[in-house]
Amino acid sequence: MSKIKVIPCSGIGKVFGLLARESVLMVTQEKCPNDTETLCLAHIVTGDDEVVGKIKGETCITMDGCAKYCAKKSVEETGGIVVKSHKVPDFMKAHRGEEHGTGTYLTEDGWKYAEELAEVMASDVKEIKGGVN
Repeated sequence: MSKIKVIPCSGIGKVFGLLARESVLMVTQEKCPNDTETLCLAHIVTGDDEVVGKIKGETCITMDGCAKYCAKKSVEETGGIVVKSHKVPDFMKAHRGEEHGTGTYLTEDGWKYAEELAEVMASDVKEIKGGVN
């Protein structure tokens, strides 16, 4: 099996977008670097041949910042197989009242939340890989 593609939304200027991006980087660089890789959503949206070639027919996980599901929809339109799709607000209940930061920086609570989101996706990776890491 090739590496699972883990794609965050862009969400530029919004804290949920930053949380999505940072959590995906934690998965692909720290938690599951041998089993995952990320690709730039802008290249997916614009149809970059190299990126489209890496996505088409491949297993993907998306982390969106809002209910527009831009990452999920774009990956699917490009031919990626989205087996797990999440959005940052879905996990907010336990974090009500916390200040996570802005579109350009995360607070201590924000980094903790990004870590939690990364754990969700790392668990997805293990499940997809059949428990083998």
